[in-house]
Amino acid sequence: MKRGPKETEDSNRRLSRRAMLLGTAQLGIIGILGARMGSMQVEQADTFRMLAEENRINIGLIPPARGLIYDVNGVVIADNEQHYTVTMTREGAGDVDEILARLGRLIALDPERLEKAREELKARSPFVPVTVAERMTWEDVARVTVNAPALPGVVAELGRSRIYPQGADLAHVVGYVGPVSDYDLSRIEDQDPLLQIPRFQIGKTMVENRLEQELRGSAGTKRVEVNAAGRVMRELDRVEGIPGADIQLTVDAKLQNYMQARLDGDSAAAIVMDVTNGDIRGIASAPTYDPNVFVQGISTTLWNELNEREVDPKLHRRPLAAKTVQGTYPPGSTFKMVTALAALEDGVVEAEDTVRCVGHADVFDVRFHCWKRSGHGNMNLNESLKQSCDVYYYDIAQRVGIDKIAAMGRKLGLGERHDLPMSAIRSGIMPDKAWKRETRGEDWRVGDTVNASIGQGYVATSPLQLAVMSARIATGRAVSPRLVRSIDGVEQPSGAGESLGINENNLRRVRRAMYDVSNNSRGTAYRARIAVEEFKMAGKTGTSQVRAIARDENGNVITRNADLPWEARDHALYVAFAPAENPKYAVAVVVEHGGGGSTAAAPIARDILLQALYDGTPPLSAYPSAVRGQVAEQQRRLDSMIRDIQPGRDTEET
Repeated sequence: MKRGPKETEDSNRRLSRRAMLLGTAQLGIIGILGARMGSMQVEQADTFRMLAEENRINIGLIPPARGLIYDVNGVVIADNEQHYTVTMTREGAGDVDEILARLGRLIALDPERLEKAREELKARSPFVPVTVAERMTWEDVARVTVNAPALPGVVAELGRSRIYPQGADLAHVVGYVGPVSDYDLSRIEDQDPLLQIPRFQIGKTMVENRLEQELRGSAGTKRVEVNAAGRVMRELDRVEGIPGADIQLTVDAKLQNYMQARLDGDSAAAIVMDVTNGDIRGIASAPTYDPNVFVQGISTTLWNELNEREVDPKLHRRPLAAKTVQGTYPPGSTFKMVTALAALEDGVVEAEDTVRCVGHADVFDVRFHCWKRSGHGNMNLNESLKQSCDVYYYDIAQRVGIDKIAAMGRKLGLGERHDLPMSAIRSGIMPDKAWKRETRGEDWRVGDTVNASIGQGYVATSPLQLAVMSARIATGRAVSPRLVRSIDGVEQPSGAGESLGINENNLRRVRRAMYDVSNNSRGTAYRARIAVEEFKMAGKTGTSQVRAIARDENGNVITRNADLPWEARDHALYVAFAPAENPKYAVAVVVEHGGGGSTAAAPIARDILLQALYDGTPPLSAYPSAVRGQVAEQQRRLDSMIRDIQPGRDTEET
């Protein structure tokens, strides 16, 4: 039907209005979009630029260089070396098994390390890199780099790793580092992001562990550009971390090397301490182990070998234990100076008072024997120490009592956990009446006092404590052991100590008796003396029982110590200081199941003291003429064993 002109005009008018409304709406929308785009491009440009950067830039941590550890002369005893590693991230790799298979066709992969890597890749966040191979050659790194397009998520990196140039000789002092484990993360309170870096090394034992915070340093950062697949394209910038503090110890690596060689073949411990300031110059435990095997993570096989107790105890003498601080032993006759000083200070005995030794003493219904079955006769203080008469100490101990003996022992450093940056330091036992009530629920008996008077019974001491005791007797001061000389060049407090408050006359009498032990022909250590007048030492032998001695009805020992199994034999001990007239060093030696202190421990202590006093190999004239041939042969043997000491890096203080 044909519309009229009027209808056509109305229709056109309505269409024009609609078109105008639609156009206006379109213009409004375009205006809003334009304003929004302008705001995003101008006002919010920085915000969106940052978001874009985050999409293509990754920020990672750079491990700092671990602080170095030096000996007292500046010789490096814990160093860092560069090496190449290959890491993988699960997110970047995609098919982990396929990428590992490709990688295995390019370079040799350790099966045990590869299995650990698979476990870590499953357990860790997909963004966290996991170490797949370590200590790679440059040729291996080149193969990985050239084939990068076929190895998504795989990166070859240059890193640092700990190395111990002195090997086993300082293992029980410095300790070792190892990769952070889940156990470490569970017990470490500070959640340093560095600990999340794959295979990041932290201190596990000894100085490395106890001074971890100082040695670790602070992380650096790096920004790298990655493509859509997550592959690193280039490094944009880098801020290096703050290296850990350098630590200088008081030990002399050259002396330490000698001590380890001298103890070779024994299960033993030896300590040399500077009595003027408490500095530990050598602290050796044997047998030992190579800490380098722990750095990258020790194998299960080797770990079992180091820990397994063999049927024959001679094949396994706890190489991982630092016997110097972790081992505690009955001090035997080396404790007699404590009993003597307690009695002298209390006034219950004078130096010239005598006690008659007939080979035993009866206390109520118990007979306590002297080591010399026939007896020593009349003994005063000097003779009793010189000949190590037991009965003298049985008698004076009953007069002074255990509480005063224990107080003197603590004053001389026994029963105390000395503060050194070493692991599992033991405090030993310096028993008294209260101790027995608290720990055993029993009253103290007179027989306990008699046993304690000669360093048996409940008394237990470490070689470190015996060295401290010797230093305190030598000086009359509360000398404390010091192992760290400086941290980043800052000198650490001296261990010289204040006066012990012990009567100097009483100390002089004990020192004179110790001098006679080593230098009088009737002294128990006379054969192990120092022959040079200026270096003569004052010492005391000790033999401590690890079992009850079986005797027949006449008091004779049924089985000789030498006929017993190794683990049932007596421990051998010796403590000393030298020079006797102007003491410089104190020494303590314990030879586990070594038998007599005069034959097993005293010669070792003499040799170590001479090495320290001469700062190297002493002349044969320093030894008694009867043993010079034997010593000459020993020196030749030890020279072939002692590690060659190389000069260390420069330090501010050496």
